[in-house]
Order: sequence, then C-alpha cells, then structure tokens
Amino acid sequence: MGKAKAYKPKTQQHNRPAHRAREEDNQHGSRDEDVLKRNEDDSQDYCQAVVMDPLKGLSLRMWDFAQCDPKRCTGARLVKRGIFQRMNLKQSFRGIVLSPQATVSVSPADAKILEESGMSLIDCSWARLAEIPFKQMQAGHHRLLPFMVAANTVNYGRPSKLSCAEACAATLYICNKKDAAKAVLSEFSWGEEFVKLNEEVLDLYASCSDSADVVDKQNDWLSNAEAQVEQDHDRPDDLPPSDDDLESDEYESEPELDSFGNTIVKGGAAASVHESK
Repeated sequence: MGKAKAYKPKTQQHNRPAHRAREEDNQHGSRDEDVLKRNEDDSQDYCQAVVMDPLKGLSLRMWDFAQCDPKRCTGARLVKRGIFQRMNLKQSFRGIVLSPQATVSVSPADAKILEESGMSLIDCSWARLAEIPFKQMQAGHHRLLPFMVAANTVNYGRPSKLSCAEACAATLYICNKKDAAKAVLSEFSWGEEFVKLNEEVLDLYASCSDSADVVDKQNDWLSNAEAQVEQDHDRPDDLPPSDDDLESDEYESEPELDSFGNTIVKGGAAASVHESK
C-alpha cells in the first residue's frame, strides 16, 4: 500500500470584481494620483540632495610639503574630509595653480579652467617659501590672489597671509562659485569670518572681466581705503572736556578773596572791595 498523502486544506480563493478591487485599493491610498505624487516627491528630494553639494565635479588638489603643523594645517583637514586630494610633483596638472611666484591675478575669466581642470594649491609655510621647488611646478595656469586679509587663527587680520582653505575659497568665490567657497569654509569655525572681512572686495573681484580688471579694481579700492584712513586721522575728535578743563572753569567761577577774607569784585578798570559777612 502506498503512503497516504497528507491532507492540505484548499484555501478558498475569492475573485474580486474589478470595480470592487479598485474601490478597495483607493481606500488604502494606492490610487494612481498618490503613486505619481509619491514618486515626484522622492524625485525632488533626490535632486535637492544633489544640488546641495556645490563641490561636486570640482577637482581640488594640493602639493603638500609637510611644513605646517598638521593640527593647524587647513589643507590637511580638507584632505581628511575628502575635499582636497594630494598630488605629487611629477603629476601632470592643467588647472589653476595658486602660487606666490605667479604674475597674473585670478579672475572670473578663470572659471572655465576651474570647471574643466580644477585647482591646486601649494601647502607650505609662509616663512619657508625659499625651500619650495617652484621650478618643478611649471604645469598649469599659475595665478596670484588679489588683496584680502586672513581670518584664520594664526594670521588673523594680516593682509595676504591666507591659509590653503581661505585661498581655495577666495578663488572659488571670485570665479562665481560662492556656494562652493562657503562649503569649503564651513569646515572651520572662523570660515564665516573670512567672508565677513572680505565680502566687499570679494564681490568686487567677482564682478570683474579679467585679471587686469581685478588689479585695477583692487588698486582703486586700496587707494580709497588709504584716503579714508587719513581723513579719519585728520578729523578732530569730538571728545568731552577733560577733568583739567572742568577744574579750570570751576576756579574761574569762584570769587577772589583778599588776605582778610573779603571778596574782591572786579569791574572795568577799577576794583572795589566788599566786606564779606
């Protein structure tokens, strides 16, 4: 005899009419309109997330000569965060190279180079520039930065003594990539201060047409700033009277007494003496 098959109860299948199924689906929120709206919302969220990364597609490099304190080095921090990439001297590079040896100022005209080939910085100490082999870094488009003041904790307020992060952000800003510039600076507590200190000149440089225009606008701004300082220095200060002035006024208002304590009243050329009581 064969083995008896295990009994499996048959599940009762219910075939819902089409109109009944649509009604029940609508009650559970699976209408076509809801599906489309949900997909549109997801698409918008995704696109917004992409737009919120202003550094996407930008190639930011640096040559690291290990002259700075790694705890204070802004370039090293940006490498650690994945914003910068280190590059060796023999590596070919066709982008913007920020170098103190350059003779051309960075300008909005460099935006195309920045977008297509990126930017590289020289991470070194301002006090040890003589040790940098600039002759080995001839590739790329070398650029200088116009006048700005530093906001980093090492050189705060000093003109042109910018850190790697500040130099990178300034170049991005001048090339009309302000969101990217602020994204770089957001990695540092003093980042917003750099924009506040230099916003006027940064906007001025970003409005220029080329390098020559940047230099002209920079020189005009510096001349006006120096003239304003001299004007403020020559302007008399509206200060309250000193204690000495107040004391002299008090002494003048007090009556003059003779050796006997009598008040001496002066009137015209003659002076009369009144006996004090």
